[in-house]
Amino acid sequence: MITRNLLVAIALSAAALSTAACNTVDGAGDDLKSASREVKKEI
Repeated sequence: MITRNLLVAIALSAAALSTAACNTVDGAGDDLKSASREVKKEI
């Protein structure tokens, strides 16, 4: 359970950082999709 929470926290942090770096809404959407795929792989 702790491992799962840690993975989710890391994924959300990565998504937040990548979204902050994006200049467009489309780019932010792509970043969120990518982060979502990685979280699904880990779970």
